[in-house]
Amino acid sequence: VQLQASGGGLVQPGGSLRLSCAASGFTLDSYAVGWFRQAPGKEREGVSCMSSSDGTTYYADSVKGRFTISRDNAKNTVYLQMNSLKPEDTAVYYCAADPIPALTAALGGSMCDYAGPEYFGNDYWGQGTQVTVSS
Repeated sequence: VQLQASGGGLVQPGGSLRLSCAASGFTLDSYAVGWFRQAPGKEREGVSCMSSSDGTTYYADSVKGRFTISRDNAKNTVYLQMNSLKPEDTAVYYCAADPIPALTAALGGSMCDYAGPEYFGNDYWGQGTQVTVSS
């Protein structure tokens, strides 16, 4: 079981990047999925998440209207399209899948409220990809 995030890089303000998260060892379409980020000196935060049942999406206020989460079940991959990037989007971006949806539902909120491998387990937490927005 593994999640592999890729697609990060250096981009100028106003530019775009698409992050990919490929799953192996399990089928992603059965899981809620999400993207998280951690900037230097800041706590990890949930950026965008998507449910497994009806595709309901969540976006942090700071990225609404600029980022789009999607999944390609045929490729067992989740994407994060990031447009109109700002310097404050600079961070390491992680992807995750939720292997304990019943617990997440019982606790309330969405999987985006639980940002870390401590909750999802290392198998369902990708290794991170660096995004740097700078001129």
